Amino acid sequence: MIPVCRIEDLPMGESLRITVDEHTPVIAVFHAEDGEFYATDDLCSHQDASLSEGFVAGCHVECPLHAALFDLRTGAPACLPARRPVRTHGVTVLDGMVHLRPAVREEAVA
Repeated sequence: MIPVCRIEDLPMGESLRITVDEHTPVIAVFHAEDGEFYATDDLCSHQDASLSEGFVAGCHVECPLHAALFDLRTGAPACLPARRPVRTHGVTVLDGMVHLRPAVREEAVA
């Protein structure tokens, strides 16, 4: 697990952009309006835009470029123009600290 921030450093409705390493896509960590913390790949599946710069509403994030909406719990698109989900990552809160568990990157089948 990777420590991200203290819970008080990420207010509800806000997000952080996290670079793990050169092999892992950039990740956005969100504090949703349900009080939970979620993480997705930062890159919108519709077009190159940072979801961490989007608008958090409920358990969704709206892409700042074309208003595609993604469910933070599942990564599923909730409206067009996005058709493909974004990958989600594990988030745990321990002793007031938000920790990230990046999803294992799926290997391409040859």
